[in-house]
Amino acid sequence: MYMKSVEIPEFEIIKNVELPARESALIIVDMQNDFVKEGGRLRVPTAEATVDNIRRLLDKARGNNVLVIYTQDTHYEDDPEYKIWGEHVKYGTWGWEIIDELKPDLDRDIVIRKTRYDGFYGTPMDDILRIYNIKYLVIVGTVANICVLHTAGSAALRWYKVYVPMDGVSALNEFDYYSSLRQISFLYRGVIVEGVDGIKFTVTSG
Repeated sequence: MYMKSVEIPEFEIIKNVELPARESALIIVDMQNDFVKEGGRLRVPTAEATVDNIRRLLDKARGNNVLVIYTQDTHYEDDPEYKIWGEHVKYGTWGWEIIDELKPDLDRDIVIRKTRYDGFYGTPMDDILRIYNIKYLVIVGTVANICVLHTAGSAALRWYKVYVPMDGVSALNEFDYYSSLRQISFLYRGVIVEGVDGIKFTVTSG
């Protein structure tokens, strides 16, 4: 066995973007106790550092009547994915619940339970976005190279324009973090934004 390191190619990062509120959605990926909190079964150490950033973006989205969708990774007894990761986010457990700091407002937000990495796979995500005439997706959450990347990729393959604020996603290590952002930028032509504060939702009358 030997060790090898590689450099991640450069990708563009923009500081500010304005998106039309009516045609935009905020997708919050898998911000659940098992992934974020101490004692979680698959905790991402950097995930908690993104919570306040995501909260600010969530408040901004709600304040501008932007559609907010949560994905909630959901597994059941003897789920095949346990063979890869061990038991995690099992339905009905504390670990499965979305963290208190980002709790959905069930009167206005939409929660989509997914059983695979991809938020579109086997879910009504695409149908919901089309019902609301959404064109632009701001994606935050965890894990960058797994559920965030697969969801962003599926969105791009359906011709949604994807925006990812760098301080709103987390990964298990630095390589996974930066390589995921580069993949979203290069392969899916997503837009990498420096931070959540650089995202503005514009509201037009009529």
